[in-house]
Amino acid sequence: MALVESTDQARRDFETHPVALAAVADGLSVERYRKLLLELYQIVWHFNPICAAAASRVQDTHRELRYFLYEHMAEESGHEQWVGNDLDAIGVGEAALLQHRPSPSTLALIGYNYWGAERRNPCSVLGMMYVLEVIASVYGGAFASAVRESLLLVGDRGVSFIGSHATLDTEHMVQLRKILVTIEDAGARDAIIESTLVNFEFVTRIFAAI
Repeated sequence: MALVESTDQARRDFETHPVALAAVADGLSVERYRKLLLELYQIVWHFNPICAAAASRVQDTHRELRYFLYEHMAEESGHEQWVGNDLDAIGVGEAALLQHRPSPSTLALIGYNYWGAERRNPCSVLGMMYVLEVIASVYGGAFASAVRESLLLVGDRGVSFIGSHATLDTEHMVQLRKILVTIEDAGARDAIIESTLVNFEFVTRIFAAI
């Protein structure tokens, strides 16, 4: 499918945004990194429920996608706690985490992905996964290293989620590509492309606001 070609500009808009460029090159201040992780926690917390909503609506014609989602949910289970641990390492405790109200862009991203899974087309979940895994696999390692250096963190403390997903999502991208080529109907493909564009747009907005 023409996913890469159709969404390449949206990817470039993210990777060339001044905040994203600066974060990968120089890391972030502790205040800005806290803001980013607080938003990321919400995205990770809702990731599996969104995948579950999609899996519940996948037709038998896409049963391989259903199995893929089952496996992916098992692998991602509990990863929001990794984000919570990183927040704790940089001075944000559980009480502050639970009291945090997500930004409008984060709410819009999460809400769109639930809507896409439940109303648009369950295959749209692949657009969300594509965006998150592209960002993590391509930029996660460099970003984790830059943050570790800028905040003088030791080892994986404070960057366990981002650092680990740089490797995990490289493997996931291979699996995701195999599933994407099995999606042949035009409606599902259009939904995946739309989802990819929307997710890149709101992830870019989330970065821009920190």
